[in-house]
Amino acid sequence: MSLTLSLDFQYKTTIEKLWSALTDSSMLAKWVHNIHTGQAMENDFKPVVGHHFQFSTQPTEWWNGIIEGEVLIVDAPNKLSYTWESGEKHLITWTLQDLEDGMVNLHLEQTGISNEQALAGAKYGWGKWCGELEKVLEQ
Repeated sequence: MSLTLSLDFQYKTTIEKLWSALTDSSMLAKWVHNIHTGQAMENDFKPVVGHHFQFSTQPTEWWNGIIEGEVLIVDAPNKLSYTWESGEKHLITWTLQDLEDGMVNLHLEQTGISNEQALAGAKYGWGKWCGELEKVLEQ
């Protein structure tokens, strides 16, 4: 059985700035961090189809500190999709929609989740990260 996480976030920003925050490795490092330690995660992400990337941080007793992925879809500034592997291999798809009044909707879909505990963990993690993303967008 495979579960899917589906979340929406609204940000007061431009679609171009939000796209950069999702695709620029230095901006990603400002909001994607180790949830347990708060430490930034180094990454070599590039929005290029076929690019293999890695996010890394200090390992913990529960996790080796590495997330690996491959970029699958780059449709700037509307859609970004990649694999996300850390124990399990998931598919992450971001869809950006320009709303009116300077707001942008960011839709996250994460598929391939194996159980309810992993689903709850993913929901918690992305919720925290997308809160940090909001701070980055305000800078």
